[in-house]
Amino acid sequence: MTGGSVVFIARWIGRVWSVLSIAFVFAFALGEAAQAIGPRLTIQEWIGLALWPVGVCVGLVVGWLREELGGMVALGCLIAFYVWNLLRSGHLPQGPFFFLIAAPGLLFLLAGFLSHRGSVRGV
Repeated sequence: MTGGSVVFIARWIGRVWSVLSIAFVFAFALGEAAQAIGPRLTIQEWIGLALWPVGVCVGLVVGWLREELGGMVALGCLIAFYVWNLLRSGHLPQGPFFFLIAAPGLLFLLAGFLSHRGSVRGV
């Protein structure tokens, strides 16, 4: 498999996966907005929401245009969310789902890195 085809595959799997991730998050947001019952969010909860899912989804959208930047934003927000949650509650979030939503960021980073590496080498 050539470097160009790896970039193509990583780019398009990342793009499709990012659309699915954003749609999944959007479905949860609509469900929560439809119920609109319960206590108001605290400032700590707003910080968590700004990191995940908002920051991660922004990174996934940016990844369509600028792969490396989008991947860094998505994964940076995911890491910051894990650190924030650890500091706030004393433990990391359970389950793979937070990571799976942000995983296209890894593919965007890979595609961006390999495409720049190939252009530098003249591939």
